[in-house]
Amino acid sequence: MERTKILVTGGAGYIGSHAVVELYEAGFQPVIVDDFSNSQESSIQGIEAILNTRIACHRIDCGDVEALRAVFAEEGSLRGVIHFAAFKAVGESVQKPLAYYQNNVGSLLTLLTVMQEFGVPNLVFSSSCTVYGIPDALPVTEQTPTKPANSPYGNTKKICEDIITDVVHAPGSTVRGILLRYFNPIGAHPSAKIGELPLGVPQNLIPFVTQTAAGIREKLTIYGNTYDTPDGTNIRDYIHVVDLAKAHVIAVQRLLDGTGAVVETFNVGTGRGDSVLEVVHAFEQATGQKLNYVIGAARAGDVPAIYADVTKAREELGFQTTSTLEEALASAWKWQRTLKK
Repeated sequence: MERTKILVTGGAGYIGSHAVVELYEAGFQPVIVDDFSNSQESSIQGIEAILNTRIACHRIDCGDVEALRAVFAEEGSLRGVIHFAAFKAVGESVQKPLAYYQNNVGSLLTLLTVMQEFGVPNLVFSSSCTVYGIPDALPVTEQTPTKPANSPYGNTKKICEDIITDVVHAPGSTVRGILLRYFNPIGAHPSAKIGELPLGVPQNLIPFVTQTAAGIREKLTIYGNTYDTPDGTNIRDYIHVVDLAKAHVIAVQRLLDGTGAVVETFNVGTGRGDSVLEVVHAFEQATGQKLNYVIGAARAGDVPAIYADVTKAREELGFQTTSTLEEALASAWKWQRTLKK
């Protein structure tokens, strides 16, 4: 039986690569588009080693309309798109807001234009819990009001959600969308053939943790310990990246089945909040590695605490996570040990 083709923008990236694996294992035919501006060729090799098959990969910027049209024309019969491709560092977005708006919003506009031209109806969008800003109450549900974002990165996700919603509801539109609001993905594939591979200095906590444990970094800096949380450090909802990837497969299938509304929003997290210090201690417990860490100044754009209410995803998508924090951290450490120093 012929596999249903799904385009995966940013498919060589951290979450995208894991989604490609889960899509293929669920019977789909993923097609990758990536410009490798924040990913490496080795992730494609890792994907193909896990799956023991070749996966089509087009090296283009999905903000380039002519290049994207050429991919749609060459591949033909695409039934949907998962749109990961975006710049994603909160701190960097504060320093380089224009680059974030040009890339994140611009690429979505191009993608939607080409999807409509080629009659590709289904879009799963990689959104973020940053759209909730600093919430008034925790945990956040999908009905929690979105607020002015704490960073340009968060604002690009909010703008993109609004654009998709407007396009879906336009008269005569054939596009349907699912907006997945991620919390904090961590960990790596159990094979340790793909994982989080930041270019340069990591912007996320877990690669900094694993690189410090591996001796690549002298110390881990925890940004702020005077937040209004039990131990003063930020609280986040940490979801294993493989669990997160599986949510995308469920979302794609839901769109193909035509169930649900024309545009839907789901939180994708564990429903649990852990502080940075709790993560550090959990990593030490899971791996037996002691971490050298210091407390630094709080970063611009960081939200004190946020974690998900996952009731809607469980009840409507049938999705729930299966991995513990410790299992996710152990997989991240296993991945780190496979990398060249």
